[in-house]
Amino acid sequence: MEPGPGRLPELEATRPHMEPKASCPAAARLVERKFHVLVGVTGSVAALKLPLLVSKLLDIPGLEVAVVTTERAKHFYNPQDIPVSLYSDADEWEMWKCRTDPVLHIDLRRWADLLLVAPLDANTLGKVASGICDNLLTCVIRAWDRSKPLLFCPAMNTAMWEHPVTAQQVDQLKAFGYVEIPCVAKKLVCGDKGLGAMAEVGTIVDKVKEVLFQHSGFQQS
Repeated sequence: MEPGPGRLPELEATRPHMEPKASCPAAARLVERKFHVLVGVTGSVAALKLPLLVSKLLDIPGLEVAVVTTERAKHFYNPQDIPVSLYSDADEWEMWKCRTDPVLHIDLRRWADLLLVAPLDANTLGKVASGICDNLLTCVIRAWDRSKPLLFCPAMNTAMWEHPVTAQQVDQLKAFGYVEIPCVAKKLVCGDKGLGAMAEVGTIVDKVKEVLFQHSGFQQS
């Protein structure tokens, strides 16, 4: 059955789906007007922070969160640590059997009020800048309604970050109207020191709150 407007299609019962719980009347009112945040995660080692990022987003009253993962990103986290709906390439193809079936990447872009890509690795950055859409996440991005906010958090090795094409690609995403949450300098997992690490989770969550407030009058706590 095709989902109604703004509603994600339901997948297997084994896929967890949790809704944020209100702890006070004011929070309850916010929960009633859920704001949908879709998190895209790609194959950077910073994907290790996905469970923490999702947890911190769920701490914001009134937010409903879902995750779209690339196949390579799966290497860095345990799906059991993600307490929200988690979608991958297989779901796109398993859901669609005939012309009347829903198209997942379109349903996701309709459902989401904000798209947060964290981390955005060098490979996916290049794809998005070029308009390539060869997996579920890049299809969502290519179909994204640009009147809605899209935030991206680059994450890659310092040598990759310093390649001239990276600045060109980041500028292209900004030209599309997407918002960069800049990477930071630190000692990377590979041992190199310099720019390229994904912004801290707290910085990302604060930016999400700021954008929510700007776009919807969402009350910041």
